[in-house]
Amino acid sequence: MSSKNNICSPSTPVMSVGALSRRSGISVSAIHFYEREGLIRSTRNAANHRRYSRASLRILAIIKAGQQAGIPLAEIRTALKPALSGQPLGREDWARISEGWRDDLDHRIHMLQRVRDRLSGCIRCGCLSHELCEMFNPDDRAAAQGPGAPGLGV
Repeated sequence: MSSKNNICSPSTPVMSVGALSRRSGISVSAIHFYEREGLIRSTRNAANHRRYSRASLRILAIIKAGQQAGIPLAEIRTALKPALSGQPLGREDWARISEGWRDDLDHRIHMLQRVRDRLSGCIRCGCLSHELCEMFNPDDRAAAQGPGAPGLGV
């Protein structure tokens, strides 16, 4: 452990949860949460303190990227299966994972754009207060489609 800035040196094969937190920018409590959720693994030293491999930095970065993209933890866990079984994640693995998320992101972006573009008009919510409601939802015919605002197209 380097005393300067209290960060692990690149030659340190394992690090404490505090060092992993400082290096990754992820709180200790979040790291413990990810471990409980089976997204990251640690070993224990002779003093029963958790120790994490340097490969944990890549796993945490992938978790963080996935969360920022709105990917559910269950999907992140699935994508990380090889790493969770002890295989190191390389550049190719990240390319495979990110490509797998790309289609989902493109779909969600498309859906959000549709919602955004329809927000200023009648969304067929049933309020009948918008001047376009009579044209797009006369007498609240959308109610027959079930609950919600079917005009959002989500």
